[in-house]
Amino acid sequence: MATEKEIVVSGIRPTGYLHLGNYFGAIRNFIRMQEDFNCYFFVADWHSLTTHPDPKDLRGNVERVLAENIASGLDPEKVVLYVQSDVPEIAELYLLMNMLAYVGELEKVPTFKDKVRLQPQNVNAGLLTYPVLMATDILIQRAVKVPVGKDQGQHLEMARNFAQRFNHRYGNLFPEPEAFNYGDSLVRIPSLDGTGKMSKSENELATLYLADEDDKILNKIKKAKTDSATGVIGSPMPESVSNLIDLMKLVSAPDVAKFYTEAWDNQTIRFGDMKKQLGEDMVKFIAPIREKAKALQQDHAYMQRIMKHGAEKARENASKTLNEAKKLIGIKYY
Repeated sequence: MATEKEIVVSGIRPTGYLHLGNYFGAIRNFIRMQEDFNCYFFVADWHSLTTHPDPKDLRGNVERVLAENIASGLDPEKVVLYVQSDVPEIAELYLLMNMLAYVGELEKVPTFKDKVRLQPQNVNAGLLTYPVLMATDILIQRAVKVPVGKDQGQHLEMARNFAQRFNHRYGNLFPEPEAFNYGDSLVRIPSLDGTGKMSKSENELATLYLADEDDKILNKIKKAKTDSATGVIGSPMPESVSNLIDLMKLVSAPDVAKFYTEAWDNQTIRFGDMKKQLGEDMVKFIAPIREKAKALQQDHAYMQRIMKHGAEKARENASKTLNEAKKLIGIKYY
């Protein structure tokens, strides 16, 4: 008898454009996971409502995120690909899980504190209970593995806590989800301005988006920060240069990164040539994803079929979990 694959859940907010960091930090692993696990990947549109996006933009943003994930290699026939709001069972379980969450612990969450500091005029209840909804996204599918970055470790720990509390109070239903990657160190994609990692919102000129046109990619890399003066032979490579070498290791042939590393060591490096090579290689990498995503977004009938099919599959599993939860709580009356 075939062994049932373990369930993996992950989501992405439909805010901003997906960038190179999203691809190498998450999507590339999703593509690998779809072969090994029973994957539920969703667009977290309810989560995005905490920052009040313009309603006229939301549909296009959701379709773009789905299209870029499919164009990057996710197969809707291999994974359950859905939109969060198409699964109302999540909202009902979220309500039940809020009864097990305490205001004191939610107020201590670092991301909540950051939001209060950055947007004091918009401290809504959705921001406070954000970790409860995140936990519910995971628990509704009874996931055992969750691919998360370092900045989401506490949210996953809270999901484990909510699972434990429910199981202790009402009966064993939820597995305690664990953080997962393939044992590789998590890929950190550096910003082109040398300040931290690529971000959807920090600095658009220092971020390479999967939707960027060729000339924009070339221009951004041309303006990428490098030290104007080289050092002496054997001097340590500055971060601004190593950042570009790291990008080369991801999108260029193996000998290219090796060539420019040796050029730095020998102090024969020409940054103009280096950026030109990286720009051309980056265009070759991003252009096929961009063009396929464009074509998918223009095929609205196909995108609707994908969303509808994903919603049906996600609801099938979610409704079983919700019914079991309600029975255990004692609110299933017929």
